[in-house]
Parts: sequence; structure tokens; C-alpha cells
Amino acid sequence: MNTTNKSFKMFTLIWLGQLISVVGTSLTSFALGFWVLTETGSVTEFSMIILSFVLPTILVSPFAGVIIDRFSRKKLMILSNSMAALSTVIILVLVLTNSLEIWHIYFTAALASVFNTFLMPAYQSVISLLVPINQLGRANGMIQLGESVSVIIGPVIAGFLLHSYGLHAVIIVDLIAFAFGVTTLLIAKIPELGVKEKAKLDVSQFLTEAKEGWSYIMAHPGFKWLLIFSAIINLLLGFINVLLQPLIISLSSEQTLGIVLSVTGFGMLLGGIVVSAWGGPKKRIHGVFISCILAGILISLSGFTTSIVFITTCFTIFLFLIPLVNSSSQAIWQSKVDLEIQGRVFSIRRMLGTSLYPFAIILAGPLVDKVFNPLMAPGGLLAGSIGQIIGVGEGRGIGLLFIVTGLLFIIVTVAIYLQPKVRNMEKDIPDAIVEKENKTKIQKPLVEMV
Repeated sequence: MNTTNKSFKMFTLIWLGQLISVVGTSLTSFALGFWVLTETGSVTEFSMIILSFVLPTILVSPFAGVIIDRFSRKKLMILSNSMAALSTVIILVLVLTNSLEIWHIYFTAALASVFNTFLMPAYQSVISLLVPINQLGRANGMIQLGESVSVIIGPVIAGFLLHSYGLHAVIIVDLIAFAFGVTTLLIAKIPELGVKEKAKLDVSQFLTEAKEGWSYIMAHPGFKWLLIFSAIINLLLGFINVLLQPLIISLSSEQTLGIVLSVTGFGMLLGGIVVSAWGGPKKRIHGVFISCILAGILISLSGFTTSIVFITTCFTIFLFLIPLVNSSSQAIWQSKVDLEIQGRVFSIRRMLGTSLYPFAIILAGPLVDKVFNPLMAPGGLLAGSIGQIIGVGEGRGIGLLFIVTGLLFIIVTVAIYLQPKVRNMEKDIPDAIVEKENKTKIQKPLVEMV
């Protein structure tokens, strides 16, 4: 009992440090995005920042897992935080010397993304080492809570600092937050897997081990289908992420947009609080799929109206469900994947789960401008049919796309859930953490490292 409490307290220390660090990062992300929009007025230039962050994750992930499984996860987390801070220092120097250009932001976003690709799988596997299996839902809920906090307070703090002191002040606060995150990692005692005799890490061995994460997933059909589900859902979410703000602006104003984003952000915050306190459903697969069906319904409903209040209500509830989906899914992976290979598996999962997201970023604008807006314009092809239900004109093209996206959300969710290997995976796949805990009574493969 004491060991469990100490482990969760250690996780809480790490979580607090990473929470502060993530909030700091959200300040700089908001401020740099605002800088790009005001300097160029181009949504395309702005979306390229997102692309600069997503693409390195897809390219580096398969190889990051090998390193995570071979080396100290604590040291990798410290190194990843430190190198991400270095990219922020580069931006600060450019700002102070009035030399900042847009391509600098793309470059540093890509650099930070590379090291974040090591950070997140290492962080997730550390949770498996520290937190008892029955507390995984609660721990992942806390991480979702932290992300929610950064979404809500990041833009507010960044906006205040930008207005009062300038861009350099935002970046300095971010660097202080990075320092706090690294300090908590230095203090924390994180168990490491016992040292094994391993082949020399030459190119051939490196590639062989990189494939092992993929092979592990393919050997478990439940994981394979869950990964396909994540990739498609993230593609659909990409359209929502890109187009929600243009939808609100087309129906109201920039001031209203700020209010909507704050209110919906509180939905995500409340969801994180609930999951942190509750721990999520006992059958986690239901937490994933039932929530996604409800999310699809809410997305579709938001497309039927021009009422800002109704749209805000839909997306507040939608974002409330996100922490439940993410924490339930993450807990399944953490509890079922063998500890020795979690770095590789989680990295492959991260790569494939986000692999389709860039297509949404690239396609969302042209789809709306060239297809959906003309269909729903006065006199458009669908103005006399669907237009009689959802209206025509400003914002109705995006509204129709949201209806289609929500329906696809529901169809994909139901289709994947009907796969028995997914529906029954919690019963069919043994708990890796329990197996490891049983082994530790004999072999003691875990060693605490300061």
C-alpha cells in the first residue's frame, strides 16, 4: 500500500512539472501563431506551423521507440525537454535581434516536434512503471486535465503578456516553465527496466528493433484495429480542428470566437477533472467507443444550425468527452503492452495514429472553398434540398461538411467496434503490468534510479 502511494505521488510530481511545461509551450504556440497571422494574414501560412509539427512526428517515431526502450526513460525525458527549450531559446534570440522570419518558426517547430516524439512515448511508458494498473485511468485523466488547462489559460496569459510586454516576455515565461519541468524530473525517482544483454546497436540491429514495435501490433489484431480507428478518427478531427474557428467567424465575430473557445475549453477541463477523480469506466473499450459515437452525433448536430449558442453547447459536450476517450484508450495500451517494448509500440502508435492528420490540414480549405461552399451557396446544387433544412449562404458549406464528418465518425466507430478482436481485447489480451509485477517477486527486474 505504501509503495503504491509513493509511486502515485512520484507520478504526481512528474505530472505537475510537465503540466507547467505544457502550459508554457502553449503560450509560445499561441503567440507565434498570432504573430504569423498578423504578419501575413494567411491561414495557409498559419496551418503550415501545424504541419511542421506533425510531419517530424510521423517520420521520427519508428526510430524513437528503439532508443526509448534501450535507454533511461528519465534521462530521455530530461534531454527532450532541454532540447525543446533550446528551440525556444533560438526564437527568443531572433525576436530580441529583430531577425524573426516565418521559416524560423517552421524550423523550430519541427525541431521541437522531433524531441517531443521522444518525450511523449517515454512519458507514457513511465506511467506504466509508476502507476498501479487500477489507477491508470486516473493518471491518464490527470494528463488530459493538464492539456485542458493549457488550452484554456494558455491563450489568456499569452494574450496579456503580448499586449503588455511583447513576444519576448511570452518566450521567457515559457523557458521558466521548461526549467520547472526539468527540475521535477531531476528530483523524481523513476523505476527503470532491468539491464539486459543486448546486441550492439548497429544499423541492422537498429532497424530490426524498430520493426519489433510494428510486429508486436500486427501480432495483436485488437491493437491493429484500434490503431486503424485512431488514424481515421484523427483524420476526421483534423477537419474539425481546422474549420471550427472559420465556422464561428463566418457566423459572428472574432470577439465571439474568443468566448466560444474559452467556453468549449472548459468542457475539456471538466472532462479531465471527472476522469481524474473517477478513473473512467471499468470496461475501458466502452469508454472509447460509446464516447466516440456521442461525439459523432454532436459534430453532426452542430452542422444543422447557425445558432452560436447551440454550436457552442455541442462542442462543449464534445470536448468533455475527449479526456474520457484518450484516457481510456491510453490505459488499454499501457496495461496490455509488455513493458520492455512499450517505447517502440507507443512510438509506432503515435506515428500511425497521426499519419492521416496532415491530409486534413491540406484538404480542409480546398474542400470547403471548391466543393461544400458552392453546393450550399444561394442557387447551389444542394440549396433546394439540404439547404431547406440547414440553410444556405455563409458558413453552410462548413456546416454540411460537419454533418458528413459526424456521420463518418459514427459509421467508423460502429464498424470498428463490431470487430470481436477489438470489442473483447481487454479480456483476450493479458495484463502486461500484472505479469511484470508477478515476475518482480522472483527476478526483481526493476531498479529505482535517482
